[in-house]
Amino acid sequence: MSVLMISLLFALLGAILFTLIGLVSGTDETAIMVPFTLLVILLGAPPEAVLSFFMAAVLAKHLTHAIPTALMGIPGDTTAVPLIDHASSLRRLGVPHVALRKMLSGGLLGAFIALPTAVLFGQFLGQFADFFKSASGLIFTLAAVLIAYFSKGKWVSIAMIIPFAFFIKSLDQFSFQIVEKHLSISFFLGIAIGPMFYDLLLSLSSSGRASLVRTKPKEYHLAPEIRAWKGFFPNPFRVLTGRQAAHTSVTSFISSLTFAFSPVGMTSLMGEIVGSRNKGVYKKSTSSLAAMNGVTESTYIAEAIIPLLAFGIPLSPVALGPAAPLFNAPPVFTSDPVNNLHNLLTPWDFFLYGLIGLVVAAIIAYPFAMNYARTATVFVMKNISQEAIVGMFVGLACLLAFHEAQLVGVILTLTMATVGGLINRVLGVGAGVQFMIFYGAGYMMTNLLGA
Repeated sequence: MSVLMISLLFALLGAILFTLIGLVSGTDETAIMVPFTLLVILLGAPPEAVLSFFMAAVLAKHLTHAIPTALMGIPGDTTAVPLIDHASSLRRLGVPHVALRKMLSGGLLGAFIALPTAVLFGQFLGQFADFFKSASGLIFTLAAVLIAYFSKGKWVSIAMIIPFAFFIKSLDQFSFQIVEKHLSISFFLGIAIGPMFYDLLLSLSSSGRASLVRTKPKEYHLAPEIRAWKGFFPNPFRVLTGRQAAHTSVTSFISSLTFAFSPVGMTSLMGEIVGSRNKGVYKKSTSSLAAMNGVTESTYIAEAIIPLLAFGIPLSPVALGPAAPLFNAPPVFTSDPVNNLHNLLTPWDFFLYGLIGLVVAAIIAYPFAMNYARTATVFVMKNISQEAIVGMFVGLACLLAFHEAQLVGVILTLTMATVGGLINRVLGVGAGVQFMIFYGAGYMMTNLLGA
């Protein structure tokens, strides 16, 4: 079977899988994308197919995450949190279906602007690849401080950099003595599932369980599905006004270039800028939602493609989170030395196979969400347990950790998940900060302690 056909099949798999996952509210991108991407890589998929799978997953997830966000007022994932206020405003006006359509159309537009922009900018930055590779340890350390400073737990995140790096290095040294190799997958799987695992641990605690107990089910009132178009695939340029399409295009392009910044932060910033240029609750909210969901797509695509294409080392929040396996999935991909998609694919490959992923996801996720959002939401709320979804991802993480280092890998993953989840949920030290510390831990401990 040709590489092109295999890539199409993996793109189809990623689109279908993450279209369905996106319907489940509160699913963190890192916790769900890392295990599945790792699984695809370790199963032996060609590099081209891995990229197509990831691109399809990103677009599908960030399209269907709009459904719980718009219809129920529950963030579909982390990047959907900034959209809640505007979505709630339109729900109060009785037009949540309009909010959903604007978000979906803006997301689709943002994705197809981000891909060529990221490929071209990545080629330009590739001229400085040798410098970035040689100074990667220092860059990771400085980036950890920068991301920590702009995180919600600013000062505690900065204060935790050295202790957390010491903790990671200690675990690394101890596990090395047992399995005689440095582990990678187990570490970032633990960080990825940390917040989910914290919730599971809290349910086992006699003192913490009380905060989870509910006396009755939550009630949601969903608007009826109203179609304002003919056919199965609505034209996004007819859903958006000309002004909204222009705002979405500009904000998606700009956010594609700012690959080192937080996707959530860029989404909030661009939403505020667009909102300030529109008057009236309806115009302000619909325009902001279209642009913001476009930015969630563009930041995720650009922050994965640019570091991969230019450097081969993870130098963005997305590269350190959901896209981490594209850089490090030993023994298949490594970033030290660089042996990953950076030197396995050409710039043309990045564009072609990235485009395949986006097109397949657009064909599946966009019309599905536009036509069947209410039906799918009702089904998920009535029949799918969120606790079961959390358990599934934790179980998948343990499976992949066992593949890397048997029981040692599982224990290491759960240890990292416990500590990482605790400082994430309680202290506000986000996963992006933790991933950056993980990559810079060796440099920090070597220069501080000579270890």
